[in-house]
Amino acid sequence: MRYGFIIDNRKCIGCHACTTACKSEHDVPVGVNRTYVKQVEKGEFPDTRRIFSVMRCNHCTDAPCVTICPVEALYTREDGIVDFDNNRCIGCKSCMQACPYDALYIDPDNHTAAKCNYCAHRIDVGREPACVTVCPEHAIIAGDMENPTTEISQLLARQQVKVRKPEKGTNPNLFYIDGDEASLNPEATDKSGSWLWNSQSRGVGHYAKAAEKMLHTNDDIDLLQMTIDNELEAAYQKKETENPNYIDVLTGKARRVYDTPDKGILWGWEVSAYVMTKAIAAGAFLIPFIATILGYEISDTTKLWSAGISLTFLALTGLFLIMDLDRPDRFLNVLLRPQWNSWLVKGGYTITIFGVLVTVWGAMTYFEVQTGETILSWVTAFFAVMLAIYTAFLFAQAKGRDFWQSPSLALHMLVHSVMAGAAIFALVLLVAGTENWMSILATVLIIALSVNLFTMITELTMTHPSTAAETVVKMITKGRYKNIFWIGAVLIGNIIPLALLVFMPSATILTIAAVMVLIGIYATEKIWVEAPQRIPLA
Repeated sequence: MRYGFIIDNRKCIGCHACTTACKSEHDVPVGVNRTYVKQVEKGEFPDTRRIFSVMRCNHCTDAPCVTICPVEALYTREDGIVDFDNNRCIGCKSCMQACPYDALYIDPDNHTAAKCNYCAHRIDVGREPACVTVCPEHAIIAGDMENPTTEISQLLARQQVKVRKPEKGTNPNLFYIDGDEASLNPEATDKSGSWLWNSQSRGVGHYAKAAEKMLHTNDDIDLLQMTIDNELEAAYQKKETENPNYIDVLTGKARRVYDTPDKGILWGWEVSAYVMTKAIAAGAFLIPFIATILGYEISDTTKLWSAGISLTFLALTGLFLIMDLDRPDRFLNVLLRPQWNSWLVKGGYTITIFGVLVTVWGAMTYFEVQTGETILSWVTAFFAVMLAIYTAFLFAQAKGRDFWQSPSLALHMLVHSVMAGAAIFALVLLVAGTENWMSILATVLIIALSVNLFTMITELTMTHPSTAAETVVKMITKGRYKNIFWIGAVLIGNIIPLALLVFMPSATILTIAAVMVLIGIYATEKIWVEAPQRIPLA
């Protein structure tokens, strides 16, 4: 048994009855939707047409939201329905990053993830989903696709159908008859303006706060979509209009006229900060470890500094992770109710184990216990490397964000940890100059900065598998992030400190370079975390 949907676009009239029925059935709050009707206009005036496409969870056979969920709040039933348990959800928003179809949202009432669950409670008692029952044109067909006697099975056998983003390998179970690429592919149309028939495109954000504000405001809203007149024609000729939809009307380019709200940046500054503090925590142990491997004698005082810095920034890492959760009261579910396929779980245990190992290592150093120190150091170094890179594998599970699928992301994060560790110890020398190892710190930074520049060049110039990833690259190098990238990440964070360390080596220069490196790391992580989230998924 495997349930699925067919949306017959030959019949859909865009009445939004399915949206309304879904909201009523599940008491869905204002500003978020489990299902909605996307509307796209195509053609050149006066030969235009409007396309309606019902959007919702695809109930994928290989659902990435289920794989990435750390607490099994999302799960696949035996009948193929992808359901959720909001009593387990911690509000980490990983599922929203993993879903290529933008099907999930955070419920503004209970702050947990929610989506279309195929009206599983109705299925269990032999009824159809509410949207199927209410559709006046029978444009939504549901049923067991493996049963040859069902309507959906027979339609799939004789009709040509499309699915959204088949390249993601999710094996979606939502099919479209007469599906139009301009509607199914979010990159085929520009983001809508703000008019009467596409008011949802204004965006209500993560918690529907904008919708709540609109209930208590008397602000003017432009109810007229547009008027094509001489002034508009002149604007088109001069290419000076600020709204791309004006151009679309004249050129016939497909455009959205009713759309889902923009959820905005789901993982914000807390995630960028956590990636930064995690890098410092791992690097603060790895630098003395590398120095020991290279034959340097590291004093007990430096080892205690290493343990103290690692534990301090590890605590900050945990704090930022908890701050980013919409249900921080449930953060222990990651450790107590783990779903082991999720790299968020593996990362949580890596943080915990690394913290315990560093604590033991620091205690052994303080009490001058040397038995087993070498073995403990190697084991701790392994978990330090895992701490540095596990987020790369977590991002790779976020299939909705193509740019995060880069194979060099793990190297990117490991190099950042080495850079951060060397920079932190360069600053420690100002406070406690217990080691004469300026030369090794400078050498490590020079090598790490060189590798980091190579890694960034690789990530930005490699052939990307999708236009979404290419759009992110343009956004970073030529778009809204160009200043922080070229000035903050490249110039301040890499080129200047590298040049200073190579041509003007000194203790003062090492300190200046260390500060610049830390600034550059944060700038890079901010860009790498935020930019891919600005690509629309629906």
